[in-house]
Amino acid sequence: MKRLFTGVLGLVLAVGLTGCKGKTAAPPPVPEVATVTVARQQVLLTTELPGRTSPYLIAEIRPQVNGLIQKRLFTEGSDVEAGQEIYQIDPAPFQTALDRAKANLPALRSRADRYKEALVDKAVSQQDFDDADATLKQAEADTETARINLNYTHIVSPISGRIGKSTVTDGAIVTAYQPMALATVQQLDPIYVDVPQSTAELLRLQRRLADGRLTRDGNNQNAVQLMLEDGTKYPLEGTLQFRDVTVDPTTATVILRMVFPNPNGVLLPGMFVRAVVKEGVNDQAMLIPQQAVMRDSKGNSMALLVNAAGTVEPRLLTLDRAIGDKWLVTGGLAVGDRLIVEGLLKARPGAPVKAVPFEAASAPAR
Repeated sequence: MKRLFTGVLGLVLAVGLTGCKGKTAAPPPVPEVATVTVARQQVLLTTELPGRTSPYLIAEIRPQVNGLIQKRLFTEGSDVEAGQEIYQIDPAPFQTALDRAKANLPALRSRADRYKEALVDKAVSQQDFDDADATLKQAEADTETARINLNYTHIVSPISGRIGKSTVTDGAIVTAYQPMALATVQQLDPIYVDVPQSTAELLRLQRRLADGRLTRDGNNQNAVQLMLEDGTKYPLEGTLQFRDVTVDPTTATVILRMVFPNPNGVLLPGMFVRAVVKEGVNDQAMLIPQQAVMRDSKGNSMALLVNAAGTVEPRLLTLDRAIGDKWLVTGGLAVGDRLIVEGLLKARPGAPVKAVPFEAASAPAR
């Protein structure tokens, strides 16, 4: 019986081994990756620069004569017009001075006329006439000065704009051309935006234009957009007015001045903003999805491609900047390259993969 059992067991093992030799292990499936084909396109390049707003016009109101403020004629924080009276200085002493000067004029004018007639008959000397005429002219000048000073008691705004707080009240004594302004008027529509641009960036932009890598954007080159402090976009477009010709030695920057319409008073002087300035148009730009870019152990930008043999190939990249959800690539890729966007975790350099077109709406599977 024992001999029979051993024989049966040997037969079973022989049959099992024969069956195993007849079957081969199935190869693992080729991983599937989604790719985009690299192409060139026209892209408008912009630079976002921080800056601050400043009034288009500003006038510090100071008296031009000494006197007592009789009345403040404006509401603080309101809009005033050019020529609008905003303070009244007591005019009484100036009116008196004008009346006195005018009272002397008829007698002096009559005397000068008599001396002129008498000079013809040699009844007076030339010196007597010259003295009388000079006295008349001095009196006329004094009268005009008194009239000007009387007008200066009406302090008016030289510009249209919004007036701030008053530094004096009714009854205050003021002096001509005093250091402290009575109030300040600022024109806020339009309004300036001043932003600093580094000289290094300015030189780089000039080289790109000179090399032909960038071209000007026609008539819209000077159009500027604005981002507010809360991250929202200012609805109205501005204009780049000029670049300063002097470099600030402490910051190595030049100032770009822009003008923006401000009809609703959204922009206030001193507000922090970010201006989006046009650099030019790149007619041969390569844009790739940001999710396709990785970093190697040294921090270098790299991507994985599917080469002509259908295998994964790593490639180092040179990136310029982010534009929306894409990177602008300046080196490392060629037109027609198939760039892996999805399935990066399944792709191994040198391993075969199955490339399918990338669907932008699909969720990234890294």
